[in-house]
Amino acid sequence: MAVPRSRILDLIRAQCRVFNTTYNPERLRLGSRILHQRLKGPQVAAYYPPRIGTTKQLRALYPHYEILDEDEEDWLEHLQVARSRGKATPKKKRTAAESKKFNKRK
Repeated sequence: MAVPRSRILDLIRAQCRVFNTTYNPERLRLGSRILHQRLKGPQVAAYYPPRIGTTKQLRALYPHYEILDEDEEDWLEHLQVARSRGKATPKKKRTAAESKKFNKRK
């Protein structure tokens, strides 16, 4: 004698309520098993040493060494040449009195 499917589903539903599990009679792939696992990101990130991205960070880590940055040196030289020709960015005005905009109205 076969048990009707509806009775079996009722039993499974009651079982899921008692044991606090997900009721999934169609057996769909819900991904809840993956979502309940602990996150692996912090463990993976802790495995690798911290990255040193800039020369500024290198200088902070090793202050007794002289660390040169060629790109920074080139940029500083470029700024020096621009300043000598009068083509550098203007100095920032700190007060309203220094600003040309306010002096023109008088």
